[in-house]
Amino acid sequence: MQIFFTILLTLLQIYYYVLIMYVLLSWIPEIRTTKFYAFIHQIADPYMRLFRGIIVIGQMDFTPIVGFLLYGFGLQYFRIFVQSLG
Repeated sequence: MQIFFTILLTLLQIYYYVLIMYVLLSWIPEIRTTKFYAFIHQIADPYMRLFRGIIVIGQMDFTPIVGFLLYGFGLQYFRIFVQSLG
């Protein structure tokens, strides 16, 4: 059972880096038309869409910060849970 949770933790950590890549690449308009960005967008958007438009100041959307904080906290507690199994 610990192996399953360890693999799940690794996948969740990879997804965290995909979210970071998604936000950073979204700042470059030329990249938004590539297939690579479309793939990253398809993976990351379902999670980020949950928070879209919550904190908008002018044209800046600070929503990814909320998403990253919640995901980071959840990932940290899940990591503690997995470590407590071993």
